[in-house]
Amino acid sequence: MSSSQIDRPALLAGAQAPAADSHRRWWKRVLPRSLFGRSLIIIILPLVLAQLIATWIFYDRHWDTVERRLATGVVGDIALTLGALRYADSPDEVDALLSRAADTTELYFSFRPGETLPRGVREAGDSRVEEQLAAAIEERVSRPFQIDADFDPRDILISIELRDGVMQVAAPRKRLFTPTTYIFVLWMAGSSLVLLAVASLFMRNQVKALRRLAAAAESFGKGRDVPNFKLEGATEVRQAASAFLKMRDRIRRQITQRTEMLAGVSHDLRTPLTRMRLALEFLSQEGPEVSELKDDVMIMERMVQGYLDFARGEGPEQPRDTDLGLLLEEAAAAARRDGITISLALPEDYVLPLRPDAMRRCIANLLSNARRYGSHIWVTALPAADGVDILIDDDGPGIPAAERENVFRPFVRLDGARNPATGGVGLGLTIARDVARGHGGELTLEDSPQHGLRVRLHLPQ
Repeated sequence: MSSSQIDRPALLAGAQAPAADSHRRWWKRVLPRSLFGRSLIIIILPLVLAQLIATWIFYDRHWDTVERRLATGVVGDIALTLGALRYADSPDEVDALLSRAADTTELYFSFRPGETLPRGVREAGDSRVEEQLAAAIEERVSRPFQIDADFDPRDILISIELRDGVMQVAAPRKRLFTPTTYIFVLWMAGSSLVLLAVASLFMRNQVKALRRLAAAAESFGKGRDVPNFKLEGATEVRQAASAFLKMRDRIRRQITQRTEMLAGVSHDLRTPLTRMRLALEFLSQEGPEVSELKDDVMIMERMVQGYLDFARGEGPEQPRDTDLGLLLEEAAAAARRDGITISLALPEDYVLPLRPDAMRRCIANLLSNARRYGSHIWVTALPAADGVDILIDDDGPGIPAAERENVFRPFVRLDGARNPATGGVGLGLTIARDVARGHGGELTLEDSPQHGLRVRLHLPQ
């Protein structure tokens, strides 16, 4: 057997699998995605099924029974009248009999002597009333007949062939039809709509508590405080909300402890470093050893300052509405004072809830990183689907795609030497990404159209 014969069934199965999956999963695209919509379906579907079953089993039989009895009653009056006509000996007696029958039965009789119906006619329409009338006439009269439901909006014309003529009977529709079934159906549908409205109201209140919990979690993820959040809703929703509040407190304690510890250690290190630097300045002798020692002290001070910046990035600053364009212009102006060429393309009056000091530190770190490896920087702010994207491009050598995630790790530098004299201590991008994520955004690296590196800072609305 050839390899093509072996692989063909597998290929066919693989080609048919996506189609089968799509046929199996089409209903998932039809179903609503919200909890409120799915809850309503859970409520409505059994209700609709119960209504359909009740209508089909009970009301259909009830309607059939009532219509059959009404039609049988009308045909019984007709048969009784026709039977009485046998004993009428003159036209006057026939007229008197038909008049009394009309007064008693509310059926209007008209006899046409000498006329006949077409041979073999036993004709009825397609409606349920006509079918019931035809069955009753077949059973009780057993004569050729014709039913005309379009004779009059209020009456149905029944023509029955007798030996000496045709008897026409105008039967009022009110004797053949009862509105109780429609009333029952309308009453059931109306009560179901009322119950559905009440269920929707209660379900909306329960879903509202879940939406508030989701909004509180999203706000907390963006670094915003949720002071007015309270427990509400069903027991399970309250349990989830309580777990969220406990998690929020634990995260805050952990961040506070780490920040205070890092800030305390960094602050304590600055004191002996300052003393060492002053002692070195008062040394009278100059030499390679003293110069190297001064360089080491300077490097350590820069490292401690980086640690302090990292700690301040997680400080207690609260978000407030900030003009993003103005903030970027201030950061660019500060960078230009260091001799950087920056081109700005910013929107007007774009206000976001930000922690201004932390965001300035983030932008400053990104501009400093771009200045270190490029000669020209382009800063652009573009509206995004749920916020704004800040693009910082440079014309430097860029970063290989395989290393773009590694540079966000603390103390990681691509030169491998980790010499602060040729750059930072490896915390600049780490601080910038922490600030971005603290605002609920993200920081990513891409290829720049300026042949260098593009930093994309996404901030949510």
